[in-house]
Amino acid sequence: MPLIIPNNLPASDTLKKENIFTMERARAVRQDIRPLKILTVNLMPTKVATETQLARVLANTPIQVELTLLRMDSHETKNTSEEHLNTFYTTLPEIENQRFDGMILTGAPVETIPFEAVDYWKELCDILEFSKENVYSSMHICWGAQAALYYHYGIDKYLLEQKIFGVFPHAVLRPQSPLMRGFDEFFFAPHSRYTAIKKEDVTKHPEIRILAESAEAGPHIMATDSGRQIFITGHQEYDKETLALEYQRDVQKGVPVEVPQNYYRNDDPAQEVLFRWRSHAHLLFSNWLNYYVYQATPFDLEELAR
Repeated sequence: MPLIIPNNLPASDTLKKENIFTMERARAVRQDIRPLKILTVNLMPTKVATETQLARVLANTPIQVELTLLRMDSHETKNTSEEHLNTFYTTLPEIENQRFDGMILTGAPVETIPFEAVDYWKELCDILEFSKENVYSSMHICWGAQAALYYHYGIDKYLLEQKIFGVFPHAVLRPQSPLMRGFDEFFFAPHSRYTAIKKEDVTKHPEIRILAESAEAGPHIMATDSGRQIFITGHQEYDKETLALEYQRDVQKGVPVEVPQNYYRNDDPAQEVLFRWRSHAHLLFSNWLNYYVYQATPFDLEELAR
């Protein structure tokens, strides 16, 4: 089944070239199928790249999915045109009376700033509060995961002495979780962040299960038993070249940066990138859509508010 995207979304051309099945909304409304409604809160500055990354992993399932893109109304975006935002994005007041099967909250380049000092923190809190009764299952990624853990459970982040930057092996701790179904016992995932959460802070909350972790990067995939809240500290959705672009950007700016670990062959930027997290990225998102959204969400989304 296809991923339903807004008409003329720039990501559609890239996805078609990759032979990924998408359908524009105008065609989808003529079919007698209720697609899963996924709200995507895109906090990344490179919005088009993030849209494409998420669309790619959400489209690789037999379930019809309809994306609604949400932006922060209280924040001025400098890296994406106003025309693009006005055409493809909505804001919380415009959807506050709607219900969604799922929500994805992305990362954001604000991790070294205290949560309350982020200029759109109040608006983000409103979205997280909205998700409690209006979204069946929410997936939070990287800084989005840290923000949600802080808002919902009071789990704070900590500044690291050195950036976690690279592709790291992870161990599956709870293979019986539907989210981990089909995963190898060890798998790779990219990370790029200056902050982390502490495992001991998470384990103080028995309602949160750590499903996979890394010796280098710490807890990676966490979820409540119900699957209503999922937290991903890394970036399974990243493209092959995403870390390379980050590395090259910092080198060109003269920012002190280490070569991303376990990313280039022999850790040499002159050699090829080892793309070894793609299959588990697709598996993670398809498991989420199937077991925690499609199989569990009520057909009538109005039941979420009852």
